[in-house]
Amino acid sequence: MSEQIKLDSLDNQNSFNAYVARPEGNAKAAIVVIQEIFGINAGIRRKCDKLAEQGYLAVAPDLFHQFEDGIELDPDIEPEMDKALKLFEKFDQDQGVRDIEAAIKWARSQGCGKVGAVGYCLGGRLAYMTAARTDSDATVGYYAVGVDNLLAEKHAIANPLILHIPTEDGFVDKDTQRKMHDGLDDHPKVTLYDYEGMDHGFATEFGNRRDDENAERADKRTMDFFAKHLA
Repeated sequence: MSEQIKLDSLDNQNSFNAYVARPEGNAKAAIVVIQEIFGINAGIRRKCDKLAEQGYLAVAPDLFHQFEDGIELDPDIEPEMDKALKLFEKFDQDQGVRDIEAAIKWARSQGCGKVGAVGYCLGGRLAYMTAARTDSDATVGYYAVGVDNLLAEKHAIANPLILHIPTEDGFVDKDTQRKMHDGLDDHPKVTLYDYEGMDHGFATEFGNRRDDENAERADKRTMDFFAKHLA
């Protein structure tokens, strides 16, 4: 079952939309799904639905409420990709993490003992920040951008984190990938997986960017990770 709900901000000064997918029966845990730069579009909703099919309560907060409610963009349509990139430049990432934390707080209020998070693209970067700044029990980031600029926060990561890294990411060059490995390979809570020849967005649910084989491999690692750490 899926629905749109309102989440209260951490300071209780406002509220914002979120997409929620609920499993049949009691949820075994909750997972916050962190959007790409395209809003809560069909792909992110499908990510939530698939998690619910696996027994998780899934919630995707609309982080672009900073601009307007209900932004949905298609990366395969050039003008919409251009709009997404402009929104990314203006996006307040610290506020985004606070909104993710509000979603985690809401998920815990639903009776879930464990709450994790998974994010993509911008959401991959925010997943790293979530691991460092919130009490997420287990966190996963796909093709996270700009993590090399966040390595100073790595000492705050107390719970397990996975980062999925496509080696031919058009938004994360080889030097940045090397810095990620140099900074995080020895971190006891962080695991990095490389996907040779893959580009940004390879695990999207729909569209031209998807690579079935590698998406399925990354998603299996993610689900095994959550099964272990959110049990």
